[in-house]
Amino acid sequence: MTLLGGRRATGAGLAPTYAAARARLGLVAALFVVALVGWVWTVQEMRGMDAGPWTDLGGLAWFLGVWVVMMAAMMFPSVAPVVALYTKVTRDASPFSPWLFVGGYLLTWTGAGLLAYLLGSAATAVLGDRLAWDRGGHALAATTLFVAAVYELTPLKDVCLARCRSPLGSFLGSWRGGRTGAVRMGLRNGAWCVGCCWALMASLFALGVMSVSWMALVAATIAAEKTLPWRYLPLATAVLLAGLGLLVLLAPESLPGLTVPPGDPMRMG
Repeated sequence: MTLLGGRRATGAGLAPTYAAARARLGLVAALFVVALVGWVWTVQEMRGMDAGPWTDLGGLAWFLGVWVVMMAAMMFPSVAPVVALYTKVTRDASPFSPWLFVGGYLLTWTGAGLLAYLLGSAATAVLGDRLAWDRGGHALAATTLFVAAVYELTPLKDVCLARCRSPLGSFLGSWRGGRTGAVRMGLRNGAWCVGCCWALMASLFALGVMSVSWMALVAATIAAEKTLPWRYLPLATAVLLAGLGLLVLLAPESLPGLTVPPGDPMRMG
């Protein structure tokens, strides 16, 4: 009877564990579905919009709307394990907390997109025609790729990538409970992600931010760096970015998938 009772108690204790595991699996699946919807929308809406490096980003409101969808499509597959881990360690039983965490994460990337837009607008206003592709535009695109390659090899990249790959220590060291805490935790994780991936996102602008092909390459690189244990992945990424930079600088017409823009300066807004 004691043994039977022990088995019953163990089975009763395991039931909530299985339920929680199924809930986390459902959350991860939902994030992948949202990412898939984002990709479908992106492919449909951006068809024919790729004008190559420094593509015109349109108005601010339109750009931020597109940017948020792009971030959901590109980042949700790689951040899904982090959200599942957050759900596992949190004591908050609210089903909204994981989505508030995701909202905070997206909010950080929205801020990064806003900063990129403002920098591009300022550069256009100050430099004007000097940013035309046949003047300084191609050199600026190549330089951006070279800078991104160098950043892949810096200690800051290593620190941010480590926090993205193993966020448990960051969670436990700066835990915030409740719904407000979920948003703050998402913001913090998003900040580490921006620190890890900003150079790769900058390279997307240098190759064609409205190009679905370059989006897919950058998204795959980000996912590989965050999920695969191979320690030399950042080095491989740096080599890839440097190679793309050389092609953009010396022979842009030979680079598959690159839309070489006309000589007009880049325009934003």
